Amino acid sequence: MNKRLYRSREQRILGGVCGGIAEYFNVDVTWVRLICLVTAIFGGGGLLFYLIAWIIIPENPYQIGRLQKIFV
Repeated sequence: MNKRLYRSREQRILGGVCGGIAEYFNVDVTWVRLICLVTAIFGGGGLLFYLIAWIIIPENPYQIGRLQKIFV
């Protein structure tokens, strides 16, 4: 089975990029968010990376989002 990188529908605050990266590398999403925040504060590279990743990485088609769980 091929491992693919998707944006998370369950672990999302903005676009699910950090949640998807955390699921892909099997680490806690808090660490990924912290690294992204630190890189965004020091130099702004994290913000640019996040925006590009939000555009490029597709949403996970195998997960149900939080709002979808409420209405199902």
